[in-house]
Amino acid sequence: MGRGVTGVAVLGSTGSIGRQTLDVISSFPERFRVVAISARSSRDVFSSQVHRFEPKLISLDERSGLHFPEARRASPEEIAVHPDVDILVVATTGKAGLAPALAALRAGKPVALANKETLVMAGALLTEAARQSGASLRPIDSEHSAIWQCLWGEDHARIGKLILTASGGAFRDLPPEQLQHVTPGQALAHPTWNMGPKITVDSATLFNKGLEVIEARWLFDLPLDQIEVVQHRESIVHSLVEFTDGSVKAQLGVPDMRLPILLSLTYPDRSTTPQTPALDLAALGALHFGRIDRDRYPLLGIAIEAGRRGGTYPAALAAADETAVHHFLAGRISFVDIAQIVEQVLEKHESVSDPSLDQIIAADEWARKAAEETLTSRV
Repeated sequence: MGRGVTGVAVLGSTGSIGRQTLDVISSFPERFRVVAISARSSRDVFSSQVHRFEPKLISLDERSGLHFPEARRASPEEIAVHPDVDILVVATTGKAGLAPALAALRAGKPVALANKETLVMAGALLTEAARQSGASLRPIDSEHSAIWQCLWGEDHARIGKLILTASGGAFRDLPPEQLQHVTPGQALAHPTWNMGPKITVDSATLFNKGLEVIEARWLFDLPLDQIEVVQHRESIVHSLVEFTDGSVKAQLGVPDMRLPILLSLTYPDRSTTPQTPALDLAALGALHFGRIDRDRYPLLGIAIEAGRRGGTYPAALAAADETAVHHFLAGRISFVDIAQIVEQVLEKHESVSDPSLDQIIAADEWARKAAEETLTSRV
């Protein structure tokens, strides 16, 4: 790339985070250049992105029928290590971002990570690759970005605990006995965030918070016992760090993913963009916090326990949930069935300690099949 211009590759460009990443980049044409984009679906959105940003490389399902003579097709792994790519943004869902993220880190390229499953499935592999190459893992999740910012300039040995905040999702005020009857449409009505369908459902079950606890363990090199979750309805305090002297630092901001996206791209700088509104604390008036009701959110405990067991349990966990959520959104199972299916899959799983990438992928594939079989047996 030209001097002073950062070449960016965005995997999952048609999803919620991918689209917002491209919006952020468009505000800084003198600083960023879109080198590559990839997607699995959304033909019209992808086509408009290609024409607008003119990427050198694209990755799209061959069955899409789309052809762009001005761009070369490449696999996500090829995109990740291309010499013109200075930073890789992983905004896919599921295991799709795992191999490209690992390839980029091994090549010494920073990875801005919005995909929870990638680090959950292969945290040991990714962090070791980053350590060996000196590349950075930059979190895009608002919670991990908040912790990341709170720890700038701090002594790691002085960390007491990390505190992740959770809005509680769409059903935080619904009586538990009514959860059996909620619809996919109701689950997608998040009270504070505008996100993709899968993560919005995961917010309603608080499964996303379980994944974030596992992610934080790898990103910040702390045991799970030093990571907590508290409910925070307004989604203004994105996370907190308590230090050994009792001091607590928090990062606050409006619930807008463009803030952590921009920071991941410009680190260690902070850049101003007119896209993101300022936080008006006086207008808010009050912020509220509370303890998590584990009975209402069984998947939180299931996820944390899988992270504690380690090995290929987290990979099986993520795959089972993705499969179950897919069937819930399709109207085939109830909301409460999601947790039950995930738990049953994990009970059957035979974990592999210190797994290779191939063993992680195998665990993912096994768990998807096991989840389908579990679902079939319930019908």
